[in-house]
Amino acid sequence: MLSQRVKAALIFVPLVLILIYIGGWVFNLFITGLLLLAAYEFVRLFNQMGYRPSFLVASIGILLIIIQRWFFEVQHLSMLLSFFLFFVIVAALFEYERGKVDAAFNLAINLMISLYLGWVGSHFILIRALPEGLGWLLTALPAAWLADAGAYFIGREIGEKKMTPRLSPNKTWAGLCGGTLAGTLSSLLLVLLWRSVGFLSPDTPIWQGLVMGFVVSILSPAGDLFISLFKRTAGVKDTGNIIPGHGGILDRIDTWIWAGMLGYYLIIIF
Repeated sequence: MLSQRVKAALIFVPLVLILIYIGGWVFNLFITGLLLLAAYEFVRLFNQMGYRPSFLVASIGILLIIIQRWFFEVQHLSMLLSFFLFFVIVAALFEYERGKVDAAFNLAINLMISLYLGWVGSHFILIRALPEGLGWLLTALPAAWLADAGAYFIGREIGEKKMTPRLSPNKTWAGLCGGTLAGTLSSLLLVLLWRSVGFLSPDTPIWQGLVMGFVVSILSPAGDLFISLFKRTAGVKDTGNIIPGHGGILDRIDTWIWAGMLGYYLIIIF
């Protein structure tokens, strides 16, 4: 299983890094595709719980947010979200009239999927578009990856006290501490590296890398636990099987999108 995970990671991670480096419309389209695939898996999770949200409706919401992030100024976001809310409500009214008694639940689920994946996930586009977005995205995202790896190996070796025994039985407090340490130190080293190759300004403070690594490492696991809540409710281990050894797209990007969002707002604060 571990070998399968490593093989998949050796293909998937370099692909992501290359697309981050390229940036522009190529990167934005890649992120859009990932979020839509994740939405499809999210809809399937709810199907297994007995609900019938609409992948089409959820996708429209995600696309509207991405379009705003990509092409328009921030003041257009409220207009697009207002339009989408009206659209979802009207769609739910028609569903109920057609005999779907769970239309109200589906409406709430459609909104949640759209806003969660669209709002949080679209921060990838925002952070990459910043003047030094390449360097900071290549700091925040690896911090989440290395924190996850550190938590896995340290938790497996010395982890005893379970952090969330019901949501994610393999997570331990020792793993969280080890992952936070790994993510924090790796971010410091990455800032030094990106300064030396011009991805970040030479005068970028090292402490900013430490802060970003710490915040991303300690908070991004919440994204994993959030998706685990739905997987446990649906009684499944993974959201899909598109990536051998890793499960679905939603399983992979559950912490990534938090890393992108947290990284973006930390840069704004810096």
